[in-house]
Amino acid sequence: MRIICIDDEELVLNLTVSLCRELPMKPETLGFERAREALLWLETHTADIAIMDINMPDMNGIILAAKMKKLRPDISIIFLTGYSEYALDAFALHASGYIMKPVGQERLLAEIQYALSHERRAEPHAHIEAHTFGDFDLIVDGVSVHFSRSKAKELLAYLIDRHGKKVTRANVFAVLYEDRQYDHSMQKQLDVIIRSLRDTLRKYGIDDIFELNRGYMRVCPEKIHCDMYRFMNGDMDVINSYRGEYMSAYSWATITEAFMEQYVYKQNEL
Repeated sequence: MRIICIDDEELVLNLTVSLCRELPMKPETLGFERAREALLWLETHTADIAIMDINMPDMNGIILAAKMKKLRPDISIIFLTGYSEYALDAFALHASGYIMKPVGQERLLAEIQYALSHERRAEPHAHIEAHTFGDFDLIVDGVSVHFSRSKAKELLAYLIDRHGKKVTRANVFAVLYEDRQYDHSMQKQLDVIIRSLRDTLRKYGIDDIFELNRGYMRVCPEKIHCDMYRFMNGDMDVINSYRGEYMSAYSWATITEAFMEQYVYKQNEL
């Protein structure tokens, strides 16, 4: 295992490198005082984990982490900093850890073990993936689905949020169009949206995830690998990866988002 440490403060860098080298797994550990030096090194070498500061003179740690992820997508990032206000930005990059200075070996070991265990448990891409943390996205065999109509995408997002429950056309209309009147013209408009959704799913060969029968519609959750479903099933890896944003583009998603935030809060109290 190889770890690289980046910090412009020499004393902190030397301490972090020393703590890493004394870990039970005895990793190969290298230290860099300049972010650009670490990035240049990573162009021709690999590392399992990068432990880095955020406030550095030649390059912000958030930017450095993004560049590292582009070079080495599998590298785990652990931020070691004296500033708590960057936590949301850090986790938006799917950082494995965020440690406040000063750090002790016990905390450092725990973060590294978590990063390694998360890497070992990483699952291969499922055939159909629904990403609901942050913005909604549907992935089929690693490719993001393109929806010709934004309302068709929102309709699918809402059905996924309902976790397989049947919903009526009137209920769907109220969600998609809020205060608009459900008259004959708008019923025809909803028909267009439903047809657009079915055509898109058929194009990607996944139309079997959507059911429409006698005015009711639903998705088949058992056919979709979804982060929210895993969250609700108590998957701690997914729960720990949740950063407070759920289907951000849709106002109706705030109900589920509030439930998830309350669940995380209770977990943190235990």
